[in-house]
Amino acid sequence: MTIADNLQEISRQIQASCERAGRAPDEVRLVAVSKKKPAADIDQAAAAGQRLFGESYVQEFSDKFALVREPVDWHFIGALQSNKVKHLQGKVALIHSVDRLSLAKEINRQWGKHEAIADILLQVNLAAEESKAGATAAELVELAHQVATLPYIRIRGLMCLPPFFPDPEQVRPYFRQLRELINQLRMLDLPRAELTELSMGMSHDYQVAIEEGATLIRVGTAIFGART
Repeated sequence: MTIADNLQEISRQIQASCERAGRAPDEVRLVAVSKKKPAADIDQAAAAGQRLFGESYVQEFSDKFALVREPVDWHFIGALQSNKVKHLQGKVALIHSVDRLSLAKEINRQWGKHEAIADILLQVNLAAEESKAGATAAELVELAHQVATLPYIRIRGLMCLPPFFPDPEQVRPYFRQLRELINQLRMLDLPRAELTELSMGMSHDYQVAIEEGATLIRVGTAIFGART
């Protein structure tokens, strides 16, 4: 199957998942995870109608940013070092992976140089896995309060990378927990926060994520094939 065929199939699955959950399909946006894939694949996906792409490595993103010919929007979804934030300013519409105050402060500093607002998601480590970044559920409220004081940051929502289970139903409780956490943050009346986005779900479990409230699903392999 071609990239265009894969995108069409995912669109059908998104619609079906939304119908099961009583949601409108336009509530869910597909982030095509293009890391380790060439610019030509991104252009091919964009030609088929995909507009939103997610990258995980700053250097790779910087290289591809200059090569992609189609008009696309970029999200940064990977682990981010503070010393590389400057390379994203003005290029990405949303950073999914803000997991600590020091990173948020550097984003605030770099965007502030241009008097621009950085849209970000706070990354939550729901299972407190040592191998994964993110605030624990217990740390989230304090982190949100701290980040919300930064004048050039707008918290748009939450992101998670839950534990992998072969059966997507086993991931459902984590997606549900992230939805509950964003509801808790909404009650805090944080300044400049627009808590509308839940970034959760990947190629093998995005349908369950949609049923639990995902607004951004990060799908790579199901679009572009396995990474080498």
